[in-house]
Amino acid sequence: MKLYVGNLSFETTENDLQDAFEKHGQVGEVALMMDRMTGKSRGFAFVTMNDKAQADAAMAALNGKEFAGRTLTVNEARAREERPRPSGGGGNGKGRFAEKRW
Repeated sequence: MKLYVGNLSFETTENDLQDAFEKHGQVGEVALMMDRMTGKSRGFAFVTMNDKAQADAAMAALNGKEFAGRTLTVNEARAREERPRPSGGGGNGKGRFAEKRW
């Protein structure tokens, strides 16, 4: 079962999360989301636990609790919604309302 973990301190590491969740069961994977441009944490992660009962126990124990100075949000991860890709584009990137300079 995959869990969403939000409102993380930007200093939290995958090892910190592994340690916290392992108190409630076996952790399969921890994925801390990082910003591509800065390489810093985006403040949320996904933790996969091998057993639903253990994942439920971790959710109950950690949701709303303080962790590294922040109040965690822990719930079952939902499938990512398909978002439409922006259409159009091309050209000089100024858009259709750009001022014309002749």
